[in-house]
Amino acid sequence: MVERVSWMSPVDYEIMLFFDEHPIQVSPKVLAANIEYDRQYLSKRCGRLVEAGLLESVDTGLYRLSESGEAYLDGELDGSALEE
Repeated sequence: MVERVSWMSPVDYEIMLFFDEHPIQVSPKVLAANIEYDRQYLSKRCGRLVEAGLLESVDTGLYRLSESGEAYLDGELDGSALEE
């Protein structure tokens, strides 16, 4: 179980779990088709997760889970380290 981070929205966990279960590079459009959220909203959330170091932007518009994101989901990265 991961520690809740105050600035995260519930979809942020869904985004990271999608990447954890599917270790591929995807765009917000593909992500939206798979977790049923608005593409523009997911694009903003992915950008925020990149800023926090939990996702990586690997190419224009493509994202994947970062090592820090994996550590966070595995409970190896304390959520307090991600607070603003």
